[in-house]
Formats: sequence, structure tokens, C-alpha cells
Amino acid sequence: MTEPHITELERDIIKEILNIGLARAADSFAVIAKDKVLLKVPDIKLIEVKELLHLVASYESTHIIIQSDIKGDFNGATLMLFSDDHIVRLSEVCLTMLDVQKGELSTMQESLLLEISNIITGALVTQLANILKSNIYGSPPKAPKSHIADSLKDILVQHPLFQPLVFTVITRFTHNTKTVELPLLLFFDTNTFLKILDIIRTFNFGNTNLMETD
Repeated sequence: MTEPHITELERDIIKEILNIGLARAADSFAVIAKDKVLLKVPDIKLIEVKELLHLVASYESTHIIIQSDIKGDFNGATLMLFSDDHIVRLSEVCLTMLDVQKGELSTMQESLLLEISNIITGALVTQLANILKSNIYGSPPKAPKSHIADSLKDILVQHPLFQPLVFTVITRFTHNTKTVELPLLLFFDTNTFLKILDIIRTFNFGNTNLMETD
């Protein structure tokens, strides 16, 4: 499959739609982070399946990865990546734990990571559904213990010619002047990307302000 053509305007519109969704997600996350949360969407890029698999595999040995699938009219997933340092900081801030040790996760810590992923993905998906007038929803998050690519087969393996559209997002929050950054990968298969482009191209921008869609 050839790479879908996307204009700079369409790229900016997609980024703005994601920024609106992430702003809502940040507000929700701030409740448990107990401080200001900022989420930033960098450039959009299309990458080959093997490159995505390599990217995900590179994180597996150093991060706890929480996966939430996006289903319905769109086919995609989010991966939130938590390093040992992230987990320690989040445990201190959100669970008020003291002297947190790196290593095996406690049940409470794993529940926290799942809840953070659920909050951010849920808020993002809800906003995408509202803005794009589509029936999409996020599945309950899970923490695959290994071989993350196997759990992504609905996007990658069953459609080997598709190039996933990957958005890398940095979730940043500050607590007592200390900053924690949480990488987030959001990706859709090419068919979903084409659906999003089609919606954007038929959108009546003359009568609608994206920023008013909350």
C-alpha cells in the first residue's frame, strides 16, 4: 500500500484534534497526579510495521508497558511506557508511598498504572469520538508481560501491508517542582487513518469550531 497523502493543513487539523482530546485527558489525570499536567503532541509520522515492532521491543526490557486498544469505527491502540523512575515518582505522588523500591510491582502500583492509562486513553477516545462523530471506544487497559507485538496483532499482523500511523506524546506533570515525563504511543492502522482523513475532508469548517467541541 502506498503512503496516504496528507497535506500540511490536514496534519495540523489532526494534531489540533488530538490536542483537544489530550487537554481533557490532562485535566482528568491531574486529579490523581495532584498537580498540573501538560500533554504535548509532536509531529505525526507514518512508519513501517517492522520499525514499530522494533520501537516497542526496545522499550520492553526497560519499561512497564500498559496497552489499551481502540475499537469500533477505528482500529488502534495506545501504549503508555513507565520506567522504574516513573513508577517510583508516581507511587510517591499518587499513592503517598515512602521509600519506594524499584523492581517488582505491587498490586497497588500496577492498579495505579492501569488507572492512569485508562483515564488518559478514555478521555482521549471520548473526545475523538465527539469531534469526528464516530463510534469508538477504548478497551480496558492491560499489562502484557512480554512480546507486546503479539498483543497488537489485530493492527499489525492481520494487515501486514498497513503502515501504522504513530503519534508519540509526552505526558508531563510537575509535583513539588519535580517533573515526570511519561511517553505515550498512539497509533492507528492505515485504514483508520484514511477514515479520519475522509472525515476531515468533508468537514464543514465554516460552521464549526473544533475548540467548541467539548
